[in-house]
Amino acid sequence: MVGPFIFLDHLGPAAFGPGTGIDVRPHPHIGLATVTYLFDGELVHRDSLGCLQTIRPGDVNWMTAGSGIVHSERSSPQARERGCRLHGLQSWVALPTAFEEATPAFHHHPADTLPTLDRDGAKLRVIAGSAYGLTSPVVTLSEMFYVDVELRTGAGVTVPEGYAERALYVVRGGVEVEGATFGEGTLPIFDSAARVDAQASSPSRVVLLGGAPLDGERHIWWNFVSSSSERIEQAKADWREGRFAAVPGETEVTPLPR
Repeated sequence: MVGPFIFLDHLGPAAFGPGTGIDVRPHPHIGLATVTYLFDGELVHRDSLGCLQTIRPGDVNWMTAGSGIVHSERSSPQARERGCRLHGLQSWVALPTAFEEATPAFHHHPADTLPTLDRDGAKLRVIAGSAYGLTSPVVTLSEMFYVDVELRTGAGVTVPEGYAERALYVVRGGVEVEGATFGEGTLPIFDSAARVDAQASSPSRVVLLGGAPLDGERHIWWNFVSSSSERIEQAKADWREGRFAAVPGETEVTPLPR
């Protein structure tokens, strides 16, 4: 883990021809928040709270699973008809112990509501938390930062200071840090006390993430996160026996892995 971040899923980049698209069938979560952020394309989110929301580049979908939620993610009929692209990140933020069984919630934040900064060849958007004197409107339950950065060749960015745990994920391109080169799909983790300057070796996109350490160990299995392994076993049984709420408008489900 890096701060509260326990999982990072890099989606694409992918291109779908006419008549095809993404279909992530309804599946459950507990004990975490999913943070969906796209660079290209769109996804339609549906969940067991009855929320229906299309997410587009620069928006944030923040879904707090808490005691349990079910959601699906699909290409829209319009995107599927014309063909579409998809590129983005979904990160999972483990919840503090006091909020692991919180009431599920979903919040959407359009791109134009998030704070941005454009300087010296670097374009920054604060997805969640605080960095560079800016604070995202996304409500978080623990101390964290999550920043999308686009860099021209030769441009640099300093990883936010003042956080105990910090990392950088290279979405595309590459960056140099203290003589070491990191390419697409790498996640260097940095010492809390050091100043970290990253410079783009080509046109690049990175996300900066981290925060305070969470309050204890977390277990993770499939889509479930918890401080209690027994709670995860209960979630497995609840999904297997159909005790999670259904997603309105959906008839499919994702089976529990064997």
